[in-house]
Amino acid sequence: MASYSAIGPEPEETDPMSSSTGSLRGRRRGRGKKDLGFTGQASWISSVINLVNTILGAGLLAMPSALSKMGIFLGIFVIAWAGSTAAFGLYLQTRCSRYIDRGHVSFAALSQLTYPNLSILFDAAIAIKCFGVAVSYLIIIGDLMPGVVRGFAPGASEISFLVDRQFWITAFMLIVIPLSFLRKLDSLKYTSVIALCSIAYLVVLVVAHFLRGDTLEEKGPVRVFRWAGPIPALASFPVIVFAYTCHQNMFSILNEISDNSHFRTTSVIFASIGSACVLYILTGITGYLSFGDNIKGNIVSMYPTAAASTIGRLAIVILVMFSYPLQIHPCRASLDACMNWRPRRRNGQTEASPSRNALLSPAKSTGKPKSEMGDMRFAVISTILIVLSFATAMTVSSLEKVLAYVGSTGSTTISFILPGLFYYKISDPDSAHHQRLVKDEDDEDEFDSGDAEGYVMSDAHKSRHWRRGLLRNLSLALAIYGVVVMVTCLVTNTFLVAAH
Repeated sequence: MASYSAIGPEPEETDPMSSSTGSLRGRRRGRGKKDLGFTGQASWISSVINLVNTILGAGLLAMPSALSKMGIFLGIFVIAWAGSTAAFGLYLQTRCSRYIDRGHVSFAALSQLTYPNLSILFDAAIAIKCFGVAVSYLIIIGDLMPGVVRGFAPGASEISFLVDRQFWITAFMLIVIPLSFLRKLDSLKYTSVIALCSIAYLVVLVVAHFLRGDTLEEKGPVRVFRWAGPIPALASFPVIVFAYTCHQNMFSILNEISDNSHFRTTSVIFASIGSACVLYILTGITGYLSFGDNIKGNIVSMYPTAAASTIGRLAIVILVMFSYPLQIHPCRASLDACMNWRPRRRNGQTEASPSRNALLSPAKSTGKPKSEMGDMRFAVISTILIVLSFATAMTVSSLEKVLAYVGSTGSTTISFILPGLFYYKISDPDSAHHQRLVKDEDDEDEFDSGDAEGYVMSDAHKSRHWRRGLLRNLSLALAIYGVVVMVTCLVTNTFLVAAH
């Protein structure tokens, strides 16, 4: 895998004598995919903020409980491992995006280039997963807000509607509905900042209680190297793995970011996953050391009733409220792709899918990309999703078992299986799409290199060919890993968790 440690200045056009491989890497590093009339507007920091907000959620508060089952040492390793595999899946998505014209990258577009007749299954898995998570956010709001009201105003219990979960779900829908109708993910950067402030408060709350030592009376034994056993540890494994799921929004970020060069998009991944990993480890360790093996699933619920813990519950509500539109955004795109799906028949041609430019070129008549939904279609699909999620949250009080199965299938598909399969398929040396991309890159390098020495270019091509082969094998390994995780989580939910 290539190393991109720094960004060098762009060389002058009048200086063709750049024969060093470092100079070539510097030029290649600064190039992004050709815009073809499309230019992203999102900044690097807004991309990181939206991705981090997609990652972090209620799973942050479950990390101490997960560490209690695995032990601190093994728990930290699993958190770091899960972050690394999730980051690799995101990285493969950035590599796959190079095969699609700028502004058109999506799971549906890559499905059309790789597995066109299976694209409806992929998009359906994404839509169901995101819809289920969005509904769970509304349920969390309904469950927590009555307690928040009692914490701030103990006498409010006499006013029935203030402690009614359905009232609060309805009230917060008035806030999230306008946010759910925003087309661009970048438009949610300000609400994501507010959500991250809530995350920061929750982390400070957990660390402060640990430093104060005011939970020592409830503290149980602490496992550092020992674990609670294979079954409890296995039951906690999905909590950690799925805590990094954000891949459903990665293509939107790649479409909208202004500088989509390899270095910038990779740095977005490292900054986002790295930040989440640090917060998970910090919260997990300090929370677990506060209560030991007496820890419960949601650590905030264990703190004594006080203004600080009540604000913490409100912070969770704010977090999930502003995370709801981040789930509707990819759900809407996947549902639209499912509605547009048509089976493709083979006509004996060697090319199973149309060329990149023919498939995803901008529409000449409207000036809009073909993949962009019309205003009416956008409004109808958004309304359907919002109404269905609201109705489900109002009638169902718990989705734990359903979400366990949806997460086991949907999250593993989005995070590991699809990125791995897509890159393995599209980077096949015999693929016309891959040969076209390689030729374009070689032509650009040849143009950039000017009068570079022949042996230098030859060594660079050999090195790149070796890296491509290694990355392709690793992508297949990630897809296989995703299948193993899916089976493990399904078996765990069916036979282990359900038995308790």
